[in-house]
Amino acid sequence: MTDRELLRHIERSPGQRAGYKQLVREFSLGGGRERRLLLEHLARLTAAGHLTKVDKEQWAIAKAAASRDNLIAGRLDLHRDGFGFVRPNEGQRLSGGEDIFIPPNEISGAMQGDQVLVDVAPARNDGRRLGRIVRVLTRRNATVVGVFHYSRSERAPGNYIRPVDERMGQPVFIPYDAELPETTVTPHRVLGKEAAAKVYDPENLEGLVMNVEITQWPTPHSPARGVIREILGYEDDFGVDVEMVIRKHHLQHTFPENVLEEARAVAHLDPDLVASRRDFRDLPIVTIDGETARDFDDAVLVEQDEATGHWRLQVHIADVAEYVRPGTALDLEARLRGNSVYFPDRAIPMLPQELSTDICSLRPDEDRLVLSCLMNIDPSGNVVDYEVTEGVIRSARRMTYTQVHKILDGDEATRAEFAPLVPAFERMQKLAEILHHKRDRRGSIDFDLPEPIIEFDEFGAMKAVTRSERNWAHRLIEEFMLSANESVASWIENLSVPSIYRIHEKPEPRRVVEFEEMAASFGYSLGVGNLPVKTFQTRGERRERRGEGRGGSRNARQHEVAGDIAISPKMYQKLTAKIAGKPEERIVAYLMLRSLKQAKYSERNEGHFALAAPSYTHFTSPIRRYPDLIIHRIAKALLAAGVDGHGVLSAGEPHAKQTKPGKEPALRISAVPKAPAFEVISETDLQLIAGESSENERRAADAERELVEWKKLKFMRDRVGEDFSAMILSATKYGLFVELDDLFVEGLVPIQSLGTLDSDYYSYRENTREIIGERWGRKFRIGQRVRVVLERIDGPQKRLQFGILLEEEELAQLSDGKTRTRGKTKKGERRETEPVAKKAARKGIGKATNRNPKKGRRKGPIPDFAINVAGPNAKKKSPGTKRSGKPSRASRRSMQQDAAQSIPYPKKKKKKR
Repeated sequence: MTDRELLRHIERSPGQRAGYKQLVREFSLGGGRERRLLLEHLARLTAAGHLTKVDKEQWAIAKAAASRDNLIAGRLDLHRDGFGFVRPNEGQRLSGGEDIFIPPNEISGAMQGDQVLVDVAPARNDGRRLGRIVRVLTRRNATVVGVFHYSRSERAPGNYIRPVDERMGQPVFIPYDAELPETTVTPHRVLGKEAAAKVYDPENLEGLVMNVEITQWPTPHSPARGVIREILGYEDDFGVDVEMVIRKHHLQHTFPENVLEEARAVAHLDPDLVASRRDFRDLPIVTIDGETARDFDDAVLVEQDEATGHWRLQVHIADVAEYVRPGTALDLEARLRGNSVYFPDRAIPMLPQELSTDICSLRPDEDRLVLSCLMNIDPSGNVVDYEVTEGVIRSARRMTYTQVHKILDGDEATRAEFAPLVPAFERMQKLAEILHHKRDRRGSIDFDLPEPIIEFDEFGAMKAVTRSERNWAHRLIEEFMLSANESVASWIENLSVPSIYRIHEKPEPRRVVEFEEMAASFGYSLGVGNLPVKTFQTRGERRERRGEGRGGSRNARQHEVAGDIAISPKMYQKLTAKIAGKPEERIVAYLMLRSLKQAKYSERNEGHFALAAPSYTHFTSPIRRYPDLIIHRIAKALLAAGVDGHGVLSAGEPHAKQTKPGKEPALRISAVPKAPAFEVISETDLQLIAGESSENERRAADAERELVEWKKLKFMRDRVGEDFSAMILSATKYGLFVELDDLFVEGLVPIQSLGTLDSDYYSYRENTREIIGERWGRKFRIGQRVRVVLERIDGPQKRLQFGILLEEEELAQLSDGKTRTRGKTKKGERRETEPVAKKAARKGIGKATNRNPKKGRRKGPIPDFAINVAGPNAKKKSPGTKRSGKPSRASRRSMQQDAAQSIPYPKKKKKKR
């Protein structure tokens, strides 16, 4: 039985759904192994979005469940205010691509990150979808990390922990008679000496951070219950913040014993295998990494043919696939982790140290197995041909970025220390510049946004946040790895072998238009022109219009969506060049980055927009990324099958064209004898691996970013009351998000605090994305430079709160304006500094309010259909009032306002016979 046969069988079943026992009976499955394979097929098809699990042991075709029963499976993301959004799984996205809004009273006991089944209501007037959770399909949070508190109520079911994740608004209760775990220090935890030596009083656990295992899931009528599995310490103890983030994001941080045993068993070099490999050991190959790096997975060598001017670039990558075989305990653990996670003061590796820092690491003066990509590059930077081969190297030197930068920068002492290698590094720089110019010509986008680096003192305390440096030592390795990744991706694609690609899709038209509006305020544009708009009607509205007949309204409601927009990476590249070196460079580049989609892994090649690459994959980091390991397995299997590793690229490669589903991508490589196409890994498995790897990558990035923000909060504790120069990153209805110039620290200026500046009332204008004072007209907008003071640190929300400081000139003007307007004047005498709002009030025009003057006030009472949206205190419609065909402006609320009230889920209407 294959996945396709199982899908066809379920499609032919009544209602396009089938149960587990039904499938066992109809396929005549025997013992446990066959039934386990059936469950694996079902799980794989469900994860791929082809099936939807509609009951405990029942599955349905995803499209049939969505269209007939309005049932859609997806991941729940909660908000701290109680409502949530469900992001449909792949293959089940709704028209418009928006997530489904879940009101607080329809969560049904689901928790953050759970896979849920949603009953979707018809689209509302604003086009947004409302739903209710029917059931939880998969629980994500087997454990929850939080702060312990004693219960103050005798009626409570026990003491409780308040989860660190603010999206989990409900506490987890712990029975009064629950036993405490033993506090043991393991090598898997990084704690300070003080925290590790502490012995906690079992009679006083208030404020301790604990990891709790859920024993009873929450329901709409009862909270979650659990038992304590770990006591991590107090939140301010050194090292506890790392442990909290690891457990909050459910990162695998310990290796099972069977995985460690397997790693020790395979961590040796086979002399016979070394003798069978292509030998590169006599060449001056070097590794270039950071000062603190311990896993060296790439090594490079550059040579030049003076006769032809061609360059020979060798990129050698650690042959991890030789040691981590498919289906082994090592492979399963690596797939579960997906990638290594790097924190400021520690790392969680994807592979055990026996492999990651020993047998697979390309350490100097030691023989190591590699998978190599050898490229022949012409003087213009085009890869003329390449070869993928297995080999063995002996690294000549372990270099750091700092050392190479000093050599290229002309530091005499460093150049003397590495004199034999200086010509090699100069050749590397020349080739890297050529490759960089080639990418520029084809439109590759290069955002050079600085990243924060946290520095620690000898006691492990944070002492500074500094700007990361990106020099030519970094760039040359980047350029070499990009060339190798493209070459390997092209080789595999040309052979029509299923593989994993690193794709970056075109940006959404809506985001491009939003960026254009914001960039226009700085005087910049991508040059995309007007946005094409498509109009459509929903099925329900068309049915209602037909049901109304002649007496109904003539014009049914039209919905507008953004059409496709002609956008290319070259447009972004040109704008990047325009803003280079300008004061607004950072904010415009930040806005550009926000308009782009996030890169991900996929079994279908759709090209890489930002790199302007038609074919791209990840090949160069198999020690720390699972997709790279998969690419190595595919490449090694092809070479073992006798496939020629040589390839030739076609000249003038165009940018990637998106291929339609079910259609093979156009080949962009020629002059290669093709081997018979075969599957190393099935396309269904690759789809699952790509989805898992993308999710693991996002989870690791979120954990790394969150810990850095926590470290910044601790660093700023002693600086409350200090003032800083800052830039406004965004303006929202909550206030201004600002970033300090020198420290890369972000925080919020609440909109309520702005009124203390000048006794004004400030409101957010969505059309201009500004916050404006109604009385004095003071404006705050994106990219504006301001002076702020750190007022307080919001511990529960892990956020810094700032206040705006006015310059001396502004204070003087403000004081002068207030004095003049308070004084009496004779009749007919004009006031020089009288505010516009006061003048309007004096002339009888009206009071200054938040209302947009272009929008009229709501006339008359609220109609019946809008009562649920407007709230319980709204006035009902009088009998004699004429009904309106569409809701008033005041009845259209944002999703957050809807969530603040209890919105009843709309009941299905019975069809009239």
